[in-house]
Amino acid sequence: MADDQWPAGFFDRQDDGDDADFYGPPRLVTHIDDGAIAAVSELYDQLGVPDGRVLDLMSSWVSHLSRKPTGGLVALGMNSTELQANPMADQVVVQDLNVDPQLPFEDASFDAVVCCVSIDYLIHPVGVLREAARVLHPGGVVVLTFSNRCFPTKAIRGWLATDEDGRVAIVRAYLEEAGFGSVSTALRTKPRWGHDPLYGAWARKD
Repeated sequence: MADDQWPAGFFDRQDDGDDADFYGPPRLVTHIDDGAIAAVSELYDQLGVPDGRVLDLMSSWVSHLSRKPTGGLVALGMNSTELQANPMADQVVVQDLNVDPQLPFEDASFDAVVCCVSIDYLIHPVGVLREAARVLHPGGVVVLTFSNRCFPTKAIRGWLATDEDGRVAIVRAYLEEAGFGSVSTALRTKPRWGHDPLYGAWARKD
């Protein structure tokens, strides 16, 4: 199923203005709490993400890895100042995936592709994830993590219109439609009042 085969209006956003304007001012902050950040790092470690070359999609000044990847880290995002401040990044790429979902990398050039708390902003998520599959080595892993916090004016309508279980189903569908098999999903944090939940969805390239 392609992006345009989802329900009408699913990928609409309240603010459909130029994303470059919205993300222009640097935001050197974290968008989930410390417990959720730790859950991201723990999932990456369990899946062996730092043991290779990593592409961090929709990245910022921090990639939530427990250590610098052995094969280097490429951080792709919207704000040059934020990306340049990322201490683990060996290369930064400024690109709006909502304008151009094609990744500027060779086939099978990464061991892992990650995207942290940003999948809800993509208007062509299946296309981006097909590109993620293209740039992954066979056996490489894609890891998507997400919570219930977002910039609501930039999140797609379908994301805002459902609950947390619905969002897990959405991300699973994205990965499956992009060609990934054996998709795993899990709540990676213990439910605690006032704390951010952290969900993960991951799969390996055949």
